[in-house]
Amino acid sequence: MSATASGHGVAVLGNGPVGQTTALLLAKRGVPVVLVDERAGRDLVGSKAICQQRDVLDVWEAVGAGRRIAEEGVTWTTSRTFHRAEELFAQRIADPGRSAFPPFVNLSQARTEEILDERIAAEPLIDVRWGHRVTGIEQDAGGVAVRFDGRPEVRAGYAVACTGARGGDVRRMLGVDFGGHSFDDRFLICDIRADLAGWANERRFYFDPPWNPGRQVLIHPCPGSTFRIDWQVPGDYDLAAEESGGALDARVRAIIGDRPYEIVWKSVYRFQARIADRMRVGRVLLAGDCAHLVAPFGARGLNSGVGDAENAAWKLAFVMAGWAGENLLESYHEERHAAAVENLDVTTETMNFLVPQREEHRLRRLSVLSAAAADPAARARVDSGRLAEPFWYDGSSLTTPDAERPFAGRPPRGAVPVAGPGILVPDAPVSCGRFREVAREGLLVLAAPGADLEVVRSAAKAVAAPVRSLELSEVDDTGVLAEALGAKPGELWVIRPDAYAAAVLRAPCHADLAGALRRALGGAYASGALS
Repeated sequence: MSATASGHGVAVLGNGPVGQTTALLLAKRGVPVVLVDERAGRDLVGSKAICQQRDVLDVWEAVGAGRRIAEEGVTWTTSRTFHRAEELFAQRIADPGRSAFPPFVNLSQARTEEILDERIAAEPLIDVRWGHRVTGIEQDAGGVAVRFDGRPEVRAGYAVACTGARGGDVRRMLGVDFGGHSFDDRFLICDIRADLAGWANERRFYFDPPWNPGRQVLIHPCPGSTFRIDWQVPGDYDLAAEESGGALDARVRAIIGDRPYEIVWKSVYRFQARIADRMRVGRVLLAGDCAHLVAPFGARGLNSGVGDAENAAWKLAFVMAGWAGENLLESYHEERHAAAVENLDVTTETMNFLVPQREEHRLRRLSVLSAAAADPAARARVDSGRLAEPFWYDGSSLTTPDAERPFAGRPPRGAVPVAGPGILVPDAPVSCGRFREVAREGLLVLAAPGADLEVVRSAAKAVAAPVRSLELSEVDDTGVLAEALGAKPGELWVIRPDAYAAAVLRAPCHADLAGALRRALGGAYASGALS
């Protein structure tokens, strides 16, 4: 019997990308995992979630997969938006440091899962079990018991539910409400293989194009001369009828012209906007589509799910090691539910622009689109999907605020927040590797020139978790990191194991470092003292 089956480690329910990532990150921190899925095996059909954001690739590289996914995927750095036949603007994505990865790559979810499977197969701490349909979840003070249909139960210390959009049974077992709504319009998705010169390295979004009047079309490049095309279609759209009557062929040729092509995969979706009222229920955490569903414009589904996975994994590992308590687990709900709300707000705004429900909104959208080609102010109001970005934990109970580095709110489209408390630190090459790789090894204090390192050594004794320290001047050979951080003399940066800054302290506030460290691990902290 595996360690997890006898009551230790973590049971991860759902072997999709979010479950795979959760299992790999837990194993990296020494936690044994049983990874279960109700399917008989891997479903390697269709592009599904194709758009992988730079910081997600960075998370995957922590388990040995990010660079491979980036190399196999199609890199794109530009997002073009059109109204009818006229280009309105092209957006490029900022990089405040010197990231090892491009802003976005496109690779089918199926291939991403294969690459993650290879990493799982090489990890002895992960026990994969297919054909396990969850029929019950029970918790007590010692752990979680997960029952299955015709299979032995698994008992673990904790569980992470990554059962996807169809995770209703698991949510009901946990008493979780999944409020929200479905959008009336539907979307036809086709993966086609064709030679489309000049389209291979950019995302294209069309409002009201001649070949889909009154609606939208999104085109994404994929490897192997394959393109994913999303058409907005009426609520009563019938794919089978369109295919049999030849209208589907005409629909494709209206975009690509009279050239050979092959439809590799096709499907019709009705998108939903839903969010779980709780993402932590005792010893069970909910992640990915099991916890939140959003429209895909902006690629905020899978990318946000990987953010859930990393947040859950380091917190579970620290609690199971005895380095933190229940407050750290509760912060998972606090932080990732806030991220889900932000994604829901952003994607709802997009859908309201794409599919206006009232005539006045439709006319307002038409006015904005008509003016956008010449008017930068109107251009800023065009919403074809704000692209995925890491969430910011400025309001988290784990973050120590800094009056000199206040969070300015949601940054402009394509920009990133200024480095500071609650923000994912920028990446840069350092003498010991890449800064984010170093940061993700555990709890870190980065000391700018002039900081008192004796304060760091003393403060580290206030927490049970190991605390590492680095001197910025010794590791930042190029100065890129100091510039990207905007680091000032004498500052101490407390950086969490997920590479988010938890605090930035400077003299005479160095005495608060012990409190900031404890706060980053879920301890209460107020007015410079623990309470």
